[in-house]
Amino acid sequence: MDISDPFTHNSMKYLFLTFTLTLASLGTSFAQSLQVNSERLSQSLSTLATYGKNEKGGSDRVAYSVHDLAARPFVKELLAAAGLEVSVDFAGNIIGRKAGKNPSLKPISLGSHIDEVPNGGDYDGPVGVMGAIEVVRTLKEAGIQTEHPLEVIIFTNEEGGVIGSRALVGGLSAQALQGQSNAGITHADGIRLLGGNPIRIASLARPKGAIAAFLELHIEQGGNLDTEKLDIGVVEGIVAIEWWEFSFKGKANHAGTTPMHARKDPMLPAARFTLAVNEVITRDEGRQVGTVGKIQAFPGAGNVIPGEVKLNLEIRDLSSEKIWKLYAELETIAKQLAQESGTTLEIKHIEVASKPALADSMIREVIDKQAKKLGYSTKSLPSGAGHDAQEMARIAPMGMIFIPSKDGISHAPEEYSSPEAIAKGANVLLHTLLELDKRLTKE
Repeated sequence: MDISDPFTHNSMKYLFLTFTLTLASLGTSFAQSLQVNSERLSQSLSTLATYGKNEKGGSDRVAYSVHDLAARPFVKELLAAAGLEVSVDFAGNIIGRKAGKNPSLKPISLGSHIDEVPNGGDYDGPVGVMGAIEVVRTLKEAGIQTEHPLEVIIFTNEEGGVIGSRALVGGLSAQALQGQSNAGITHADGIRLLGGNPIRIASLARPKGAIAAFLELHIEQGGNLDTEKLDIGVVEGIVAIEWWEFSFKGKANHAGTTPMHARKDPMLPAARFTLAVNEVITRDEGRQVGTVGKIQAFPGAGNVIPGEVKLNLEIRDLSSEKIWKLYAELETIAKQLAQESGTTLEIKHIEVASKPALADSMIREVIDKQAKKLGYSTKSLPSGAGHDAQEMARIAPMGMIFIPSKDGISHAPEEYSSPEAIAKGANVLLHTLLELDKRLTKE
């Protein structure tokens, strides 16, 4: 064969190009075919659910409880089986670590929590934990080592105040450690039970940039995906939450002998204010929500006009500015109602550990792209509930992946996400991790 011949030379170039494209296609096909073990993932979730299962079918695996303590060795075993080095930090967080090819790179972290609310469900938190472990185990079995180190974090007591994640970002105060948990003990005492050391928690705080990216897989805890029959939610951000206590004060008196015109009944402005909350919140366009979820009358007797009525106002939105704008309008209304009814008004802002956290735009784009590559339908939406990811966003680019929650139910025994939905979420987590590993290595 005379390779100097132009025809022959062009033919060889064509063959080489075809061969190269074929190899590339095979590589892409392999990457897209990489899937988590759905059956194993389902079994891991089912086993975890046995720890704290009650007679009502719900879960009593609240943080620091006997059920929480019993479940942790099982989780550690799974982490070890995934090839991770397992440790417990001073906040009681369980952390599994795996080295990357490039030790100079910051870790990509995945995780969620295993604790539940009292009589909660089996999926809120555990899906993110078991999904993350399954992703790392899948990589191990495929012989894939990422450039970045990997980290799977099982956070302490998410449901009782995002305790573990706040500790990692330096947002957990000594005062917070003395707060009462759902287990009936202080957070400090609970952390000791988990093998942590509350005295040394401050040393855990990681600086901004210490983590290359943080990813959390979670059930939606709402009905958007389920109603619209969609596979994956690409979280835009996690809403801020603000609380206030409104106290209308009048004059307690006998309900039978006090004429209607002579009353200073604080229940009237409280009731009208509750209606006003709904009117104000729904008047503006957007996805903000406002709730009066607690009302107390004092002394609280059926035959006594109350002397004081306290109610709690909660407003949630991705924008803190919008929250305070809505609050200012409601404050003006509350003062007017108090004046018209002859009562007085006291307002107290209640501090909550919930600031808005926007998901990283690049990570959102990667999640959406990888989901569609896998053939899954997607929707961008905010998270109306708080998560550990909200705290981790303080120090790292953050992304969240939602899967459908049947009928939008969460924090209840009826909470359910199908094995198919969970596997889809884990597959998106897997391929998002691999793509981020590539992109962040180049930066």
